[in-house]
Amino acid sequence: EVQLVESGGGLVQAGGSLRLSCAAFGFTFDDYATGWFRQAPGKEREGVACISRNDRSTYYADSVKGRFTISSDNAKVSVYLQMSSLEPEDTAVYYCAARWNYYCDGYEMEAPYDYSGQGTQVTVSS
Repeated sequence: EVQLVESGGGLVQAGGSLRLSCAAFGFTFDDYATGWFRQAPGKEREGVACISRNDRSTYYADSVKGRFTISSDNAKVSVYLQMSSLEPEDTAVYYCAARWNYYCDGYEMEAPYDYSGQGTQVTVSS
């Protein structure tokens, strides 16, 4: 079964760090761009980061630039979101999505997505 599964969320104090993982099952990220998105209660979904196919380019929202880093593993079966200096405003459900043959090139990954996950909760306490 082809799917994306996020993990690594949890409760952390402000200033702390978490690393989220997006694992691909049934395919690899070789030809896909991968985006991380988040949605907090009562707020619109926000594109947080994106990494292009072949790691050619990345995108970060201004709200996370300098604090979050997106990367992929050599086997192209996982994409990570390293989050540092977390703030209570980062509290949200974080999702990953993949889109075939797409390049972020400095912009949030646009729909339609070929695959998306169920999300993982990140809670940052003050």
